[in-house]
Amino acid sequence: MQRLSVNLTIPVPDDSVIISKVHLEELEKLQLTGVYWSMKDLENRVCKKSEWIKENILYPSKFRKILDVDEGGFVFYPKSKGQTWSFHAMLMSKFLDQYFQQIFSR
Repeated sequence: MQRLSVNLTIPVPDDSVIISKVHLEELEKLQLTGVYWSMKDLENRVCKKSEWIKENILYPSKFRKILDVDEGGFVFYPKSKGQTWSFHAMLMSKFLDQYFQQIFSR
């Protein structure tokens, strides 16, 4: 078998760096570690309004038993007027990825 050896130089712009995919994924995880989303943050992530999110993600029993902090989950469900929703960003992000098909299919 023949081999061809090539020395190639590719310029990288000064405002860019090359990192491994593994390192990039670690950095992305760090962005969500210790971060909590509000309902507005979740609306922006899912691109749906809070009413849709509540009806299709937060209130169905199959998801609530996973999500509700009172059941060992990572979503604080408001118990009285004036309280706000709170979502553990990294865990909610993983949940949305894992259950994407179940959430968005009819």
